[in-house]
Amino acid sequence: MDARGQAVTIVNACRRDGGGGSPTAVLDDRPMTDAERRAVPVRMGTSHAVFLSPGGDDHSGAAVPVRFVTAEGELPACGHGTVAALAVLAERAGSDDFRVLLRTSKRVFSGSSVREGNRFECTFDPGPVELRDATAEECELMLPALGATPPAPGDALRVASVGRPRLLVPVADRAALAALAPDLDRLRAACDGLGLLGAYVHAMDGGRGAARMFAPSIGVPEDIANANSTACLAAHLAGRGDIEITVDMGDALGAPSAVTAVARRGPSGPSVRVGGVAAIERTTVLPPL
Repeated sequence: MDARGQAVTIVNACRRDGGGGSPTAVLDDRPMTDAERRAVPVRMGTSHAVFLSPGGDDHSGAAVPVRFVTAEGELPACGHGTVAALAVLAERAGSDDFRVLLRTSKRVFSGSSVREGNRFECTFDPGPVELRDATAEECELMLPALGATPPAPGDALRVASVGRPRLLVPVADRAALAALAPDLDRLRAACDGLGLLGAYVHAMDGGRGAARMFAPSIGVPEDIANANSTACLAAHLAGRGDIEITVDMGDALGAPSAVTAVARRGPSGPSVRVGGVAAIERTTVLPPL
C-alpha cells in the first residue's frame, strides 16, 4: 500500500536553548510493507520515523502503540522518537499537562509532556538499564574504529542496554569529543560483529556534559540526539550516587540538542527518567516515491 498523501508531523526533539533538536517524522500507523516503513525517514529527510496506532490516550488509560523505524529497519526503542511522539500526542489531546502510557513490542511504559506554547517538555521511563564492563575484544575493535584513545584508569568502558546494547566510551573533554572522526565502515563492521547498536562517546564535567552517538549499523552515522543512551549513561553514573545530568549533543552536525536524565539508586538497580524539549515544526504530507 502506497502511503503517499498521508499526514506527517515533523518534530524537532531534544532542542537546546530554543533551537536545534533532532527532526523526527511522526505519523499514524496504517498497513505498509517493511520497505515502505523504512522509506519514510528517507522520504522525509529524518533519521527516524515514529508510527502511532489508535489504542489509548490520557483519558482511557489504555496504552498507545508506537513503533520506531530507520532506513535500516525497526528498532525496539528510540529515545528522541519517544520525545517526539509525546509532543504530538499532547498536541492532539490539547493538554498542557499530558500523561500517557506507550506500548512497544517489548513493554508498556509511562510518558509525560508539559506544554508552554509550542514548547513541549517531555520525559519518559526508558526501562531497566542493563550494565556490564566491556570485553577486551569490544575495546580492541571499537576504539580504533572510533579513533578514540583508551580511557584513563577508573574510566572503564561499559556496555549498556535498554533494548539493544551500546558501548559507553568516556573521553577527556569536549575538545577530544569534537575531534573524533570515526571510520564508519570499520565501526559498522565492528558493531555488526559484536552485536552492538553503536557507540555513545561522552565527556562529563559534573552534571553537564556532551556526547556523540555513532550508529551506522542502523543507518544513522551520527545521531543528533540520543535519549536512551543518555539514560544508560545516567544509570552508569548512578553507581556513584543519585544524579541529574544534561548532555549536549548535535554540535558536530550543526543541530545543537540537549537530553536530560535523572537516575536514582534502588535495591534492584537505578531507576531513570529521561527526556528533552520538543517543538512541532510543521505538518506536511508524505511525498511519493
